[in-house]
Amino acid sequence: MIAINSFDPVTLVLLSLVNPALIAVAVWMGRNADQWQKLPVAAFAASVAGFLLYWVGGQVGLFAIHAVGGEAFLITLGFFFGLVWAGLAFALRKR
Repeated sequence: MIAINSFDPVTLVLLSLVNPALIAVAVWMGRNADQWQKLPVAAFAASVAGFLLYWVGGQVGLFAIHAVGGEAFLITLGFFFGLVWAGLAFALRKR
């Protein structure tokens, strides 16, 4: 079982970097975007989807969340990594 501490930047970066919901939503929306201006919207949607997966994992008992404190950082990192994934998918899409 993974234990989430109050504010552990390394764990939060790893959670955001390998979150499958964040990656899937960002790549899907980035690939379907027809303008680069839509990438921040894709990043925000991916960040929310990644956070929901994190929350559901905590509720189900996949990992124990002992303290609150890193959620805002998790959303921010999710937005950043979602922007990177959506940008890569947008750049590599078939035109």
